[in-house]
Amino acid sequence: LSTIVLVNVVILLLVGVAFLIIVQRNLLKLSDLLHKESPDSGVILPFEGELSPDPEPRRKGEEIPVLLTAAEDRLGAVVAAINSVYHNTKANVVFTVVALNGTVDHLKEWLSKTKLKKVKIKILVFEPALFSSTISKDLQTLGTLNLLTFARFYLPVYIPEAEKAIYLDDDIIVQGDIKELYDANLKPGHAAAFSDDCDSGAAKGIIRGAGNQNNYIGFVDFKKDSIKKLGMRANTCSFNPGVIIANLTEWKNQNISQQLEHWMELNTREELYSKTLAGSITTPPLLLVFYKRHSSIDPLWHVRHLGTTGAGNRYSPRFVRAAKLLHWNGHYKPWGRLSSFTDVWDKWFIPDPTGKFQPVRRHTD
Repeated sequence: LSTIVLVNVVILLLVGVAFLIIVQRNLLKLSDLLHKESPDSGVILPFEGELSPDPEPRRKGEEIPVLLTAAEDRLGAVVAAINSVYHNTKANVVFTVVALNGTVDHLKEWLSKTKLKKVKIKILVFEPALFSSTISKDLQTLGTLNLLTFARFYLPVYIPEAEKAIYLDDDIIVQGDIKELYDANLKPGHAAAFSDDCDSGAAKGIIRGAGNQNNYIGFVDFKKDSIKKLGMRANTCSFNPGVIIANLTEWKNQNISQQLEHWMELNTREELYSKTLAGSITTPPLLLVFYKRHSSIDPLWHVRHLGTTGAGNRYSPRFVRAAKLLHWNGHYKPWGRLSSFTDVWDKWFIPDPTGKFQPVRRHTD
């Protein structure tokens, strides 16, 4: 009898050990899911979201990764942008939304209670630790939106397994099929494609309130030695980084993120460009890294300056309807009182179920 009891005890111990091993392995898998290592900088990025459960009839074909950022005070913008992208294509789009920690719950609630709840969306927390200590000190005075705008510098970190991806600013509405933009060819060796400012009729000349913002001299101080050494032409057309098609393989191979950090660090010491220039703090380092080393985007896929004074006179309603992507860059946003073509943006906006975000309209006065 004692032998039988002993055997039973041994069996129970073995079962207990096996159970603990299984639990440990599951915890390790969970840890791997919640913390993904950055391929470029070794920084650990916590996953604060995942693909929505039970997506509506699963879209097939190649995944099209699209990255956006979400700032709390303009959360309705990213919701409208996602809605416009998703419902103008049948492609297998997967969105990655980068937000600060305090915004995640609000965004999750908004998405879960609307028709976007079954769209494939990952929500990731932006980590200022991506920056070196030198850059971090320089950025401490920036607001949340300005911090988030640097997420585009780290596309391979946030979308590590993709070979190609699209970045969109939040003040954008897509009216065409995003697959067409994604399928655009980049020249061999190019890590990114942008819209050149000289290809836009709206960009020619001086944009009120922005200065001469269609060439390099509008963003970079050509009197600085570090800039002189590059041998760049001051009248070279600049580009707008609100829409980016990125070849992530080339981006990683060419260490683009590190190159961008280099110019950011150098700027903290030498003031190579002005942070207040037309409100842009991300454009100058991108211009320096991609000087004559980027492909171009079809102008209809980035119709911009809708947020500047006189946009309503610059573009006809017919042209705006024909545009494949609209960008309200500038001071006046489509969720505000004074913007042009707010009716186009309103078509894609989904009201906030929490009531925290509400567009401001003239008729509410």
